[in-house]
Amino acid sequence: MIEKDIVVRLKEGVHARPAATLVKGLSQFQSDVTFLVKGKNINAKSILGLMSVAIRENEEIKVKVNGTDEMETFQYIENYLQG
Repeated sequence: MIEKDIVVRLKEGVHARPAATLVKGLSQFQSDVTFLVKGKNINAKSILGLMSVAIRENEEIKVKVNGTDEMETFQYIENYLQG
């Protein structure tokens, strides 16, 4: 399991379009992905979950990745959220 904090650098944060892009990208990975945002555990492969917490630019979130391809999954998330 990988568990790290990431600061979101997307200029508009994670609103509808970036959330959809992230979920679509994560669908290629087998690992489970959870974001801890504002005290809530969110399934990062769920567009509704991501949009429900309104992640903003420069907000720090905890990312938890668990599975067979967790390193590749985490790299994808980190690259995407940090632009």
